[in-house]
Amino acid sequence: MSRSPVWHPFTQHGLEPDMLPIARSGGAWLETIDGRRILDGISSWWVITHGHRHPKIVRAIQEQADKLDQLIFAGFTHEPAEAVARGLVEIAPSGLTHVFFSDSGSTSVEVALKMALGYWKNTGKARTRILALEHAYHGDTIGTMSAGARGVFNAAYEPLLFDVGRIPFPEKSAEQQTFDALEQACGAGDVAGFICEPLILGAGGMLIYDAATLAEMHRICARYDVLFIADEVMTGFGRTGTLFASEQANVSPDIVCVAKGITGGSIPLAATLCTDAIFDAHLSKDRSRTFYHSSSYTANPIACAAAAANLEIWRSEPVVARIGALAKTQAACLRGIAKDPRFENARQIGTITAFEFSGAGTGYLADVALSLRRKLLDRNVLLRPLGATIYVMPPYCATADDLNGVYAAISEAADEVRP
Repeated sequence: MSRSPVWHPFTQHGLEPDMLPIARSGGAWLETIDGRRILDGISSWWVITHGHRHPKIVRAIQEQADKLDQLIFAGFTHEPAEAVARGLVEIAPSGLTHVFFSDSGSTSVEVALKMALGYWKNTGKARTRILALEHAYHGDTIGTMSAGARGVFNAAYEPLLFDVGRIPFPEKSAEQQTFDALEQACGAGDVAGFICEPLILGAGGMLIYDAATLAEMHRICARYDVLFIADEVMTGFGRTGTLFASEQANVSPDIVCVAKGITGGSIPLAATLCTDAIFDAHLSKDRSRTFYHSSSYTANPIACAAAAANLEIWRSEPVVARIGALAKTQAACLRGIAKDPRFENARQIGTITAFEFSGAGTGYLADVALSLRRKLLDRNVLLRPLGATIYVMPPYCATADDLNGVYAAISEAADEVRP
C-alpha cells in the first residue's frame, strides 16, 4: 500500500507514520473498518456533545442537503441561519444581540478580535492593544496564535505575530496578582479588549479557575471600558456544567465565540455574538465602516440545519440532566485517581476531569503523552494527553460503565509507561 498523501493535524509523521482508519461511529464509540470499537474519551477533540450521529441532527442534515446546500451569505439569507441566530440570542448571556457566522473556533476568535478593533476605530478612539491570559490557546490562525501563549504551538511563526499583553493566570490563592496586572494594563487607556477562556484553559493544560475570579476580571474590564471577549469555543454547550461557562460568574461578555458543540459536533460551524454597541459602531451609510470579514461558506445551510437541530435537542431533551449525571460519574472516578500516588493535581469542572502523571516531565512535548496515547488505544480508549496532563472529556451519552473502562485503561497504561 502506498503512503497516504494526507498531512494530519498536530501529528509528527516521523513518529506516527500510520493512521487508524475509522469507518463508523455511534454514541460515545468509534468503529474501525475491521469492527473494533473505541471509546471516544475526548469527544473527537471536544466537539461531540450528545453523542456521535444523533438521529435528529443526522436527519436535519439529510433533509437540508435535499433542499439548499450552499448560498452566498452576502445579500442573501436562509431560514436555518435565521433560526440558529435567534436561538443563540435566546440562550446566550444577556445583551448579546447579533450573530456573525464563520466556520471554526479559530475564525470565530479572529472575528472577535477584528470586531473589537473595528469598534474602537469606528468610534474614533485609539485603542489597539489586546490582552490575554498566560497559557491561553485561542486557535491556529495568525490573530489567534498572537492571542495565545507563545511556545511550541507557534514558535516557527513568531515573525508574523503581533504583540499581546499577558495577564498572569489566576492561580488559586494568587488571584490578586492577576487582578492587579489586569487593572494596570487596562488603566493605560490603549486596550481594545481582553480575551479569556472562561473557567478553564483547554490546550494550555486544562487549568481551572473559579467563577468569582472570572467575575472580577469582567468587573475590571467594565470599569475601564475594555471589551470583554469570552472564548467559549470549548466551554460552550455544557462542558463546564452550564450551557455557557460565563453563566457561572453571572457575567455578560461584550463578545462571545462559539464553535465545536454548536452543531453537536457533527459538522463545522462557528459564531461570534456581540452587543448592539459593537454592531452599531459598524452600522453606517459609509461603506468604509463595513465589517470586512467572510468565508465562502459563511452560514452554510447544511451546517446551520445541524445547529438548529442541536438547539432543538437542548430545548426538548434532558441534556442538563445528562450533563449532571456525567459530572457525578466523573467525580466518582476522579476520587480514585486522587488517591493514586502515580497521579497528582486531580481536578474537575462540569464534565471535564484532568490530572498529571507524576514525575513524567512538564510541557506539551513531554514524551509520556505519545506513549500513553498508544497504550490507551491498545485498550480501545481514545485520549490525547497534553504532555503529562491526562484529561477525560466524553460525550454526554457516556455511561458509568464507559467511564469505568476509561479510568481502568488509564491505570493499566500508566504502569506500562511509568518513568
